[in-house]
Amino acid sequence: MTRGQDIPPNVGPVPYGSCVEETAAVLDVLPGTPDAPDAPGAQERRGPALSPSRAADFMTCPLLYRFRVIDKLPEPPTTATARGTLVHAALERLFDLPAAERTPEAARALLVPEWDRLAAEEPDLAALFPDEAERASWLQSAVAITDAYFTLEDPRRLEPAERESYVETTLESGLRLRGYIDRLDVAPGGEIRIVDYKTGRAPREAYEASALFQMKFYALVIWRLRGQVPTLLQLMYLAEGEVLRYAPDESDLLATERKITALWQAIERARAAGDWRPRPSRLCDWCNHQALCPEFGGTPPPLPTADEA
Repeated sequence: MTRGQDIPPNVGPVPYGSCVEETAAVLDVLPGTPDAPDAPGAQERRGPALSPSRAADFMTCPLLYRFRVIDKLPEPPTTATARGTLVHAALERLFDLPAAERTPEAARALLVPEWDRLAAEEPDLAALFPDEAERASWLQSAVAITDAYFTLEDPRRLEPAERESYVETTLESGLRLRGYIDRLDVAPGGEIRIVDYKTGRAPREAYEASALFQMKFYALVIWRLRGQVPTLLQLMYLAEGEVLRYAPDESDLLATERKITALWQAIERARAAGDWRPRPSRLCDWCNHQALCPEFGGTPPPLPTADEA
Protein backbone atom coordinates (compact mmCIF):
# COMPACT_ATOMS: atom_id res chain seq x y z
CA MET A 1 0.00 0.00 0.00
CA THR A 2 1.57 3.26 -1.06
CA ARG A 3 0.73 6.94 -1.06
CA GLY A 4 2.16 9.74 -3.13
CA GLN A 5 1.79 12.00 -6.09
CA ASP A 6 4.00 10.12 -8.53
CA ILE A 7 2.76 7.22 -10.65
CA PRO A 8 4.95 4.11 -10.13
CA PRO A 9 7.17 3.51 -13.19
CA ASN A 10 6.14 -0.13 -13.47
CA VAL A 11 2.45 0.75 -13.87
CA GLY A 12 1.96 4.29 -15.12
CA PRO A 13 1.79 6.69 -16.71
CA VAL A 14 2.46 4.28 -19.54
CA PRO A 15 -0.18 4.56 -22.27
CA TYR A 16 -2.85 2.19 -21.03
CA GLY A 17 -4.90 1.27 -24.07
CA SER A 18 -8.29 -0.04 -25.04
CA CYS A 19 -7.17 -3.62 -25.58
CA VAL A 20 -10.04 -4.94 -23.46
CA GLU A 21 -13.30 -4.95 -25.37
CA GLU A 22 -15.85 -2.65 -23.77
CA THR A 23 -18.70 -4.78 -22.51
CA ALA A 24 -20.08 -2.63 -19.71
CA ALA A 25 -22.60 0.11 -20.26
CA VAL A 26 -21.74 3.69 -19.39
CA LEU A 27 -24.13 5.02 -16.76
CA ASP A 28 -24.22 8.22 -14.72
CA VAL A 29 -25.30 7.87 -11.10
CA LEU A 30 -24.94 10.04 -8.04
CA PRO A 31 -22.21 8.73 -5.73
CA GLY A 32 -23.64 7.22 -2.58
CA THR A 33 -27.13 6.64 -3.91
CA PRO A 34 -28.71 3.16 -4.05
CA ASP A 35 -27.89 1.09 -7.09
CA ALA A 36 -29.74 2.18 -10.18
CA PRO A 37 -32.70 -0.10 -10.97
CA ASP A 38 -32.14 0.44 -14.68
CA ALA A 39 -28.69 -1.14 -14.73
CA PRO A 40 -28.10 -3.30 -17.82
CA GLY A 41 -30.32 -6.37 -17.69
CA ALA A 42 -31.59 -5.56 -14.18
CA GLN A 43 -35.11 -6.69 -15.01
CA GLU A 44 -33.90 -10.07 -16.25
CA ARG A 45 -31.72 -10.87 -13.24
CA ARG A 46 -33.04 -11.96 -9.87
CA GLY A 47 -31.59 -12.93 -6.54
CA PRO A 48 -29.63 -11.09 -3.87
CA ALA A 49 -27.20 -8.36 -4.90
CA LEU A 50 -24.67 -6.21 -3.09
CA SER A 51 -22.64 -3.17 -4.09
CA PRO A 52 -19.61 -1.68 -2.31
CA SER A 53 -21.68 1.29 -1.15
CA ARG A 54 -24.38 -0.83 0.42
CA ALA A 55 -21.82 -3.17 1.97
CA ALA A 56 -20.13 -0.13 3.52
CA ASP A 57 -23.51 1.09 4.78
CA PHE A 58 -24.16 -2.13 6.69
CA MET A 59 -20.65 -2.18 8.15
CA THR A 60 -21.09 1.45 9.23
CA CYS A 61 -24.62 1.06 10.61
CA PRO A 62 -27.19 -1.69 9.95
CA LEU A 63 -30.02 0.82 10.42
CA LEU A 64 -28.55 3.05 7.70
CA TYR A 65 -28.52 0.03 5.37
CA ARG A 66 -32.17 -0.59 6.20
CA PHE A 67 -33.14 3.05 5.57
CA ARG A 68 -31.43 3.06 2.18
CA VAL A 69 -32.11 -0.45 0.87
CA ILE A 70 -35.36 -1.59 2.50
CA ASP A 71 -37.18 1.66 3.30
CA LYS A 72 -35.66 3.40 0.27
CA LEU A 73 -35.77 6.75 2.05
CA PRO A 74 -34.89 9.69 -0.18
CA GLU A 75 -31.65 11.53 0.44
CA PRO A 76 -31.39 15.00 -1.06
CA PRO A 77 -28.06 15.87 -2.69
CA THR A 78 -25.65 18.19 -0.93
CA THR A 79 -23.23 20.68 -2.41
CA ALA A 80 -20.40 18.22 -1.65
CA THR A 81 -22.02 15.24 -3.39
CA ALA A 82 -23.04 17.47 -6.29
CA ARG A 83 -19.45 18.65 -6.67
CA GLY A 84 -18.25 15.06 -6.71
CA THR A 85 -20.80 14.17 -9.38
CA LEU A 86 -19.77 17.14 -11.51
CA VAL A 87 -16.03 16.47 -11.28
CA HIS A 88 -16.56 12.80 -12.13
CA ALA A 89 -18.66 13.77 -15.16
CA ALA A 90 -16.08 16.28 -16.39
CA LEU A 91 -13.20 13.80 -16.07
CA GLU A 92 -15.22 11.17 -17.91
CA ARG A 93 -15.91 13.58 -20.77
CA LEU A 94 -12.28 14.73 -20.81
CA PHE A 95 -11.27 11.36 -22.27
CA ASP A 96 -13.71 11.85 -25.14
CA LEU A 97 -11.30 14.49 -26.44
CA PRO A 98 -8.26 13.68 -28.58
CA ALA A 99 -5.28 12.99 -26.32
CA ALA A 100 -3.44 16.20 -27.16
CA GLU A 101 -6.47 18.30 -26.16
CA ARG A 102 -6.83 16.90 -22.64
CA THR A 103 -5.58 20.00 -20.86
CA PRO A 104 -6.61 21.80 -17.66
CA GLU A 105 -8.26 24.47 -19.79
CA ALA A 106 -10.32 21.85 -21.63
CA ALA A 107 -11.38 20.24 -18.34
CA ARG A 108 -12.48 23.60 -16.93
CA ALA A 109 -14.49 24.28 -20.07
CA LEU A 110 -16.41 21.04 -19.52
CA LEU A 111 -17.66 21.93 -16.05
CA VAL A 112 -20.43 24.40 -16.89
CA PRO A 113 -22.02 22.36 -19.71
CA GLU A 114 -21.79 19.20 -17.61
CA TRP A 115 -23.43 20.99 -14.70
CA ASP A 116 -26.19 22.28 -16.94
CA ARG A 117 -26.80 18.72 -18.16
CA LEU A 118 -26.84 17.25 -14.65
CA ALA A 119 -29.09 20.00 -13.30
CA ALA A 120 -31.54 19.50 -16.16
CA GLU A 121 -31.67 15.77 -15.44
CA GLU A 122 -31.91 16.16 -11.63
CA PRO A 123 -34.08 19.08 -10.47
CA ASP A 124 -32.89 18.54 -6.89
CA LEU A 125 -29.39 19.46 -8.02
CA ALA A 126 -30.55 22.66 -9.66
CA ALA A 127 -32.39 23.61 -6.46
CA LEU A 128 -29.15 23.60 -4.48
CA PHE A 129 -28.19 27.03 -5.81
CA PRO A 130 -31.06 29.51 -5.99
CA ASP A 131 -28.46 32.29 -5.82
CA GLU A 132 -26.24 32.73 -8.89
CA ALA A 133 -23.32 34.09 -6.85
CA GLU A 134 -23.38 31.02 -4.61
CA ARG A 135 -23.46 28.76 -7.66
CA ALA A 136 -20.50 30.60 -9.20
CA SER A 137 -18.47 30.23 -6.00
CA TRP A 138 -19.31 26.54 -5.82
CA LEU A 139 -18.29 26.04 -9.45
CA GLN A 140 -14.91 27.57 -8.64
CA SER A 141 -14.39 24.92 -5.98
CA ALA A 142 -15.04 22.29 -8.67
CA VAL A 143 -12.51 24.05 -10.93
CA ALA A 144 -9.89 23.83 -8.18
CA ILE A 145 -10.43 20.08 -7.76
CA THR A 146 -10.35 19.52 -11.51
CA ASP A 147 -7.10 21.49 -11.79
CA ALA A 148 -5.61 19.40 -8.98
CA TYR A 149 -6.26 16.24 -10.99
CA PHE A 150 -3.59 17.32 -13.48
CA THR A 151 -0.95 17.38 -10.72
CA LEU A 152 -1.49 13.63 -10.25
CA GLU A 153 -1.34 12.31 -13.83
CA ASP A 154 -1.19 13.42 -17.44
CA PRO A 155 -4.38 12.34 -19.24
CA ARG A 156 -2.70 12.96 -22.60
CA ARG A 157 -0.69 9.78 -21.98
CA LEU A 158 -3.67 7.59 -21.10
CA GLU A 159 -6.32 5.79 -23.11
CA PRO A 160 -8.72 4.21 -20.60
CA ALA A 161 -10.30 0.93 -21.62
CA GLU A 162 -13.54 1.76 -19.81
CA ARG A 163 -15.03 4.71 -17.95
CA GLU A 164 -18.00 4.87 -15.57
CA SER A 165 -18.57 1.19 -16.22
CA TYR A 166 -21.23 -1.00 -14.66
CA VAL A 167 -19.78 -4.37 -13.68
CA GLU A 168 -21.47 -7.42 -12.20
CA THR A 169 -20.64 -11.02 -11.38
CA THR A 170 -22.32 -13.81 -9.42
CA LEU A 171 -20.52 -15.76 -6.71
CA GLU A 172 -21.00 -19.51 -6.25
CA SER A 173 -23.34 -18.70 -3.35
CA GLY A 174 -25.68 -16.95 -5.80
CA LEU A 175 -24.91 -13.49 -4.43
CA ARG A 176 -24.48 -10.92 -7.19
CA LEU A 177 -21.76 -8.32 -6.78
CA ARG A 178 -22.24 -5.14 -8.76
CA GLY A 179 -21.08 -1.57 -8.94
CA TYR A 180 -19.72 1.27 -11.03
CA ILE A 181 -16.01 1.68 -11.72
CA ASP A 182 -14.75 5.17 -12.50
CA ARG A 183 -12.00 3.98 -14.81
CA LEU A 184 -10.31 0.81 -16.01
CA ASP A 185 -6.84 1.18 -17.54
CA VAL A 186 -5.34 -1.72 -19.46
CA ALA A 187 -1.65 -1.65 -20.38
CA PRO A 188 -0.32 -3.03 -23.69
CA GLY A 189 0.84 -6.11 -21.80
CA GLY A 190 -2.68 -6.69 -20.45
CA GLU A 191 -2.14 -5.45 -16.88
CA ILE A 192 -5.32 -3.97 -15.40
CA ARG A 193 -5.47 -0.90 -13.18
CA ILE A 194 -8.70 0.08 -11.41
CA VAL A 195 -8.94 3.83 -10.77
CA ASP A 196 -11.39 5.63 -8.53
CA TYR A 197 -11.66 9.40 -8.17
CA LYS A 198 -12.42 10.88 -4.75
CA THR A 199 -13.27 14.52 -4.15
CA GLY A 200 -13.40 14.25 -0.36
CA ARG A 201 -10.59 14.07 2.16
CA ALA A 202 -8.00 11.30 2.06
CA PRO A 203 -8.32 8.85 4.95
CA ARG A 204 -5.82 8.71 7.76
CA GLU A 205 -3.56 5.67 7.64
CA ALA A 206 -5.64 3.88 10.29
CA TYR A 207 -8.63 3.97 7.91
CA GLU A 208 -6.88 3.07 4.67
CA ALA A 209 -8.07 -0.53 4.82
CA SER A 210 -11.68 0.62 4.92
CA ALA A 211 -11.07 2.94 1.97
CA LEU A 212 -9.55 0.08 -0.02
CA PHE A 213 -12.45 -2.31 0.64
CA GLN A 214 -14.41 -0.76 -2.23
CA MET A 215 -11.46 -1.23 -4.57
CA LYS A 216 -10.89 -4.84 -3.52
CA PHE A 217 -14.61 -5.44 -4.09
CA TYR A 218 -14.23 -4.18 -7.66
CA ALA A 219 -11.02 -6.18 -8.11
CA LEU A 220 -12.86 -9.33 -7.06
CA VAL A 221 -15.59 -8.64 -9.62
CA ILE A 222 -13.02 -8.08 -12.39
CA TRP A 223 -11.13 -11.24 -11.40
CA ARG A 224 -14.29 -13.33 -11.51
CA LEU A 225 -15.35 -11.78 -14.82
CA ARG A 226 -12.03 -11.92 -16.65
CA GLY A 227 -9.95 -14.49 -14.80
CA GLN A 228 -7.23 -11.91 -14.15
CA VAL A 229 -6.26 -10.24 -10.89
CA PRO A 230 -5.88 -6.47 -11.44
CA THR A 231 -2.29 -5.31 -11.11
CA LEU A 232 -3.05 -2.11 -9.23
CA LEU A 233 -5.88 -0.44 -7.33
CA GLN A 234 -5.60 3.34 -7.34
CA LEU A 235 -7.62 5.79 -5.27
CA MET A 236 -7.03 9.38 -6.38
CA TYR A 237 -7.90 11.99 -3.74
CA LEU A 238 -8.07 14.94 -6.07
CA ALA A 239 -8.67 17.78 -3.64
CA GLU A 240 -5.67 16.85 -1.49
CA GLY A 241 -3.37 15.73 -4.30
CA GLU A 242 -2.84 12.26 -2.84
CA VAL A 243 -2.92 8.83 -4.43
CA LEU A 244 -3.48 5.64 -2.47
CA ARG A 245 -2.28 2.53 -4.29
CA TYR A 246 -2.49 -1.16 -3.55
CA ALA A 247 -1.32 -4.20 -5.51
CA PRO A 248 -3.69 -7.10 -4.73
CA ASP A 249 -3.06 -10.80 -5.17
CA GLU A 250 -5.35 -13.83 -5.25
CA SER A 251 -5.16 -14.35 -1.49
CA ASP A 252 -6.34 -10.75 -0.97
CA LEU A 253 -9.33 -11.26 -3.22
CA LEU A 254 -10.22 -14.64 -1.73
CA ALA A 255 -10.19 -12.98 1.70
CA THR A 256 -12.38 -10.19 0.32
CA GLU A 257 -14.83 -12.77 -1.03
CA ARG A 258 -15.00 -14.46 2.37
CA LYS A 259 -15.61 -11.10 4.04
CA ILE A 260 -18.38 -10.22 1.59
CA THR A 261 -20.01 -13.64 2.05
CA ALA A 262 -19.95 -13.28 5.83
CA LEU A 263 -21.30 -9.76 5.53
CA TRP A 264 -24.19 -10.92 3.37
CA GLN A 265 -25.00 -13.66 5.87
CA ALA A 266 -25.16 -11.00 8.60
CA ILE A 267 -27.47 -8.89 6.42
CA GLU A 268 -29.73 -11.91 5.84
CA ARG A 269 -29.87 -12.61 9.59
CA ALA A 270 -30.82 -9.01 10.27
CA ARG A 271 -33.50 -9.18 7.58
CA ALA A 272 -34.96 -12.44 8.96
CA ALA A 273 -35.05 -11.06 12.51
CA GLY A 274 -36.12 -7.55 11.54
CA ASP A 275 -33.21 -6.42 13.69
CA TRP A 276 -31.60 -3.34 12.14
CA ARG A 277 -29.99 -1.78 15.17
CA PRO A 278 -28.10 1.52 14.87
CA ARG A 279 -24.34 1.67 15.34
CA PRO A 280 -23.47 5.16 16.63
CA SER A 281 -20.23 6.73 15.43
CA ARG A 282 -18.82 10.08 14.39
CA LEU A 283 -20.40 9.51 10.99
CA CYS A 284 -23.81 10.11 12.58
CA ASP A 285 -23.12 13.84 12.23
CA TRP A 286 -23.53 13.49 8.46
CA CYS A 287 -26.53 11.16 8.45
CA ASN A 288 -29.75 12.36 6.79
CA HIS A 289 -31.93 10.15 8.97
CA GLN A 290 -31.27 11.27 12.54
CA ALA A 291 -34.95 12.19 13.01
CA LEU A 292 -35.87 8.51 12.54
CA CYS A 293 -32.98 7.03 14.54
CA PRO A 294 -33.54 5.76 18.10
CA GLU A 295 -30.09 7.06 19.06
CA PHE A 296 -31.44 10.56 18.49
CA GLY A 297 -34.89 10.02 19.98
CA GLY A 298 -36.53 9.05 16.69
CA THR A 299 -38.64 6.08 15.65
CA PRO A 300 -37.98 4.18 12.42
CA PRO A 301 -40.97 3.71 10.12
CA PRO A 302 -42.70 0.31 10.13
CA LEU A 303 -40.82 -2.25 8.07
CA PRO A 304 -42.32 -2.64 4.58
CA THR A 305 -44.29 -5.80 3.96
CA ALA A 306 -42.95 -8.38 1.52
CA ASP A 307 -45.19 -6.94 -1.20
CA GLU A 308 -43.96 -3.40 -0.56
CA ALA A 309 -40.25 -4.19 -0.31
